[in-house]
Amino acid sequence: MNPEAMTPDILQFVHRIQIQTAHLSHGILAGAYRSAFRGTGLEFFDTRDYQPGDEVRHIDWNQSSRTNRLYVKTYREERYLDIILALDISASERFGTRQQLKSQLMAEIGAVLAFATIRNNDKVGLVLYSDTVEKYIPPRQSLRNVLRIIREMLLHKPTGKGTDTVNALRFLGQVLTKPGVCFLLSDFLCPDFSQEASLLARRHDLIGLAITDPGEKNLPLMPLAAVQDLETGQNAMVSIPDSSTQELLRQYSQERLLENKQLMHRCGADFVEFETDKPYLPVLQNFFKRRSGRL
Repeated sequence: MNPEAMTPDILQFVHRIQIQTAHLSHGILAGAYRSAFRGTGLEFFDTRDYQPGDEVRHIDWNQSSRTNRLYVKTYREERYLDIILALDISASERFGTRQQLKSQLMAEIGAVLAFATIRNNDKVGLVLYSDTVEKYIPPRQSLRNVLRIIREMLLHKPTGKGTDTVNALRFLGQVLTKPGVCFLLSDFLCPDFSQEASLLARRHDLIGLAITDPGEKNLPLMPLAAVQDLETGQNAMVSIPDSSTQELLRQYSQERLLENKQLMHRCGADFVEFETDKPYLPVLQNFFKRRSGRL
């Protein structure tokens, strides 16, 4: 995938995201991103003269035999990570009551993370899932791959309407062959997925990015109205006759979000909420800073 294969609207979108991440690279993405995610292990760096107290297992016997001097191997943290953006593309993501749809905010956050990844010499890949895994792009470290990922996030037409987070997490566990980072972008309107999240979080960094819309929390007063579930297609009649019923529904929405947050934390994963009517960059920055300080 290359810029020539992209529409003018997507190229404009990419240019805006590049400007944002270039600005951020002098601050949060220059430091907190790198320190927010641990390396996956140790890699050989160099050799130096043996010093009393060095472990025998680190002696480089080949170089020592050639020079008749003892040398030890030194190591550094392996920094290069495989980062996967797993986007929920079910029908409920095509909902929005303010500036943008949940799916649009999700794609923009994903694009920022993709550019941040390659700016820090990591690899980035993509999983798009509904009730099945619809698209997989393996992690690579190139601008060409980032452009392909952005194009798929914006233009892919879902074939499924439902959400199978369990299957998506299982798929991630299969394709990530070494410890990496999984960003799970979803509204989390799905059945329990705690077992699969726990298994994935044991080996990888799992981070849930919850995309919400104020219209889901603050429903308007209505005597009787027909509504439709975007994922199942089922129709129902709903009545919100007074403010007390309105408040009960708002509390239910808040409790559902809190339950997902607690579920992820119990699994050893992070959880961050984004709202379609609020700037997302400060939320992302604060998350990286908090995580960096925690590590």
